[in-house]
Amino acid sequence: MDTEKKSREEKVKSWRLLRIDEELRAGNIVTAATLAKKIDGVSSRTIQRDIEYLRVFYNAPIEYDPQRKTYYYTEPNFFIKSIQVTEGELFSIALLDQLLEQYRNTPLEVNLRNIFRKIVQCLPSEVTVDSSFLAENTTFIPDQTVKMEENVFHKVFSALKSRTTLKFDYRPLQKTSFMTRYLDPYHVVCQKGSWYIMGFCHDKKDVRVFNFNRMKNVSETKESFEIPVDFNPDVYFDKEIGVWLSARQKYTVDFLVSPEIGTFALERSWNANQQIHQYEDGSVLVSFETTQLPEVKRWILGQGKTVKVLNPPELIQQVKDELTAMLGMY
Repeated sequence: MDTEKKSREEKVKSWRLLRIDEELRAGNIVTAATLAKKIDGVSSRTIQRDIEYLRVFYNAPIEYDPQRKTYYYTEPNFFIKSIQVTEGELFSIALLDQLLEQYRNTPLEVNLRNIFRKIVQCLPSEVTVDSSFLAENTTFIPDQTVKMEENVFHKVFSALKSRTTLKFDYRPLQKTSFMTRYLDPYHVVCQKGSWYIMGFCHDKKDVRVFNFNRMKNVSETKESFEIPVDFNPDVYFDKEIGVWLSARQKYTVDFLVSPEIGTFALERSWNANQQIHQYEDGSVLVSFETTQLPEVKRWILGQGKTVKVLNPPELIQQVKDELTAMLGMY
């Protein structure tokens, strides 16, 4: 009960401090007596203590004008920071400081860190956010990101918002030179730290995906467009598997995970439509539908002998072809 009583008293006090702040910012005649009348149930002495508390713990620039007989702010733009946070929320704020590492080398990094700093500045002055213990005792391994040109990022989103055609030079993964492209941007996808813009490519006369990192000399044209009413981004990628625009046909993927990493297979969420079964020997059968065979193949190859593809035949053949080509390299 003592803890609950203390919590109630702190909330009441916080409310009083905000009321005092409102009166000061409104330019009203503010004295301990006038505030005591406006805030029922408190004495002038309590108000006087609250004013002193604001000066000490909030660094409130409060002075008394003997001629006007009123307290006032010497800094007109000052206000009481009224964000209230629990201990758990405070820990989450400290954790956020470390999680921002995953946005390093992206145009978002500066803005997100500025937002974080503003959040911290809005906390009461007696509250501090110390993430140093996390930095010393916790390691974050974000997805590796390629440094992106800030201009590319902002131009793409500007065109996406204004519905204007983009012009840019692009270097495809298989090419060594850049080529000019015109694109009506429809949808942005961020996958594992990499950003992609999906839209109607004027050159290919079809919806295509372009990687932000391979774009340069981006500019907005004066040509406007409308996104087709039947456009559905989910047709072009699988949120749980990845982005590979050339694959639109749905396949049922079945693969067998060996007992040595069976626990990993059981823990992982593969897809919303997944079915998982563990056999007595510890091996795990994973099954789900996806259009993204190239992304599944990439993951399968990364697991070596611990994963065997059972279906579809197309994926089995793709894995065989890749392995044959790899053997040919050695």
